[in-house]
Amino acid sequence: MKRGHFITIEGNEGAGKSTIAVMILDYLRTKGLEVVATREPGGIAIAEQIRAIVLDNGNTAMDGRTEALLYAAARRQHYVEKIVPTLEQGKTILCDRFIDSSLAYQGYARGLGIDEVMSINAFATDGGLPDLTIYLDVDPEVGIERIHAHGDREINRLDLESMSFHHRVREGYLQALARFPGRIRRVDANPGVEDVFVEVRAVLERYFSERE
Repeated sequence: MKRGHFITIEGNEGAGKSTIAVMILDYLRTKGLEVVATREPGGIAIAEQIRAIVLDNGNTAMDGRTEALLYAAARRQHYVEKIVPTLEQGKTILCDRFIDSSLAYQGYARGLGIDEVMSINAFATDGGLPDLTIYLDVDPEVGIERIHAHGDREINRLDLESMSFHHRVREGYLQALARFPGRIRRVDANPGVEDVFVEVRAVLERYFSERE
């Protein structure tokens, strides 16, 4: 059986990942693909429990390395329990965040080192990476303003970080983009959602045309 597609969506806080992910899901299904949507940290029971710890607003004392290791642990369980089996069944995975989040947030913004965090996560996933990563790039001020404008959105521990931290996260994503230019595709996420999805759809169409 042909292996399924592994597609991830990334972005700094307030980039609109959740909204765009739903639109991507609909698009992929119109192509006749059987798609499993998931998220990180989370996606399966053990990883969801780790998510609750790592994003808890009460855990502001959490050390950066502890944070990185918890994300990697959640990722390992999610990868072996859900991602790999799903791909082996020929289904497509659409995952909200994956390794690039760790590179941007812990590797760059926390100052742990992109190479160091990449090494931890390569161990966690046996070196596995997505086939395509769509990076929604939003100005940090715009993203945080969106979060505060939508009262129904969960405010987690990372949302409470300083604006300088969020700028470092964005720079971390750009560093990851420079490292993996063949896999990561940047999309300007500052405009309205419909305009953003036009560009996202073009990225997806190009990806699938290259595999025909």
